[in-house]
Amino acid sequence: MTRRAARLTAALFLCGALAACSGSGSGQNTGRPDEVSPEGASLWDLFGNRRSSNDTVAVNRYLWNASLEVLNFLPIQTIDPFTGVIVTGYGTPPGGGRSYRATVKVSDPSLDARALKVSLQGPGGSAVAPDTVRAVEDAILTRARQMRVRDGKL
Repeated sequence: MTRRAARLTAALFLCGALAACSGSGSGQNTGRPDEVSPEGASLWDLFGNRRSSNDTVAVNRYLWNASLEVLNFLPIQTIDPFTGVIVTGYGTPPGGGRSYRATVKVSDPSLDARALKVSLQGPGGSAVAPDTVRAVEDAILTRARQMRVRDGKL
């Protein structure tokens, strides 16, 4: 087999493999990048980094904002409102002598204690007393309720 024939065979194989990925062949999808297949996904979705206009944030905004406000002395490392996770760096609370690092997870759109999970770490990953974690959670919940009352949504 000549080199040209080998290249032609490889090109035909790749075209066939790509055509197999094109879907059911119903004729509704023209293969344009901006068009979505009837099943809701196309090959072009792999290359696009677009969020749907129907994406919503599934966390409670009062818990989210209260967490940021109560822990404002800690530098933010990562923040993702779509998953409800806030990760901070080490910082010392006002009037405190020990530095902490916090990870907050707001897992529900309801203003409920079960929707809030706080994890604190001391320097070097040392454990923090459960009472301290509970106090931070209570401060966040109290502030969230104050914000909700202030907005007149209670």
